[in-house]
Amino acid sequence: MEHETVFNTTIDPSVLYTIVRLTTLATPGVDRMSSISFGANKVAQENQGLKIEINDSKLFIDLYIVTELEENVRLVSETVQTNVSRAIYDMVGMEVANINVHITDVELMKAV
Repeated sequence: MEHETVFNTTIDPSVLYTIVRLTTLATPGVDRMSSISFGANKVAQENQGLKIEINDSKLFIDLYIVTELEENVRLVSETVQTNVSRAIYDMVGMEVANINVHITDVELMKAV
């Protein structure tokens, strides 16, 4: 009888939040994450502008962002979706089922 070894890897949800947040903020055209309250979900409150749900090992992500004034918000949203999906898959190997990007504002003034 062969002995089969099983290994498990557990990824803390805060790692997913960090990957998604940093990838979003690194996307050209994104000024910042929005301050959004998600109620009683403590992790979501600590990671404002971002909500992640895991269902059947698939991620469902909602992002709330402010874009820069001169940017095409549709293209910024599509780029964020592509970049976040790729980063999650490349870093942790999880499938992203859905990414909703909510543009909450456009930054009118650039910091000097």
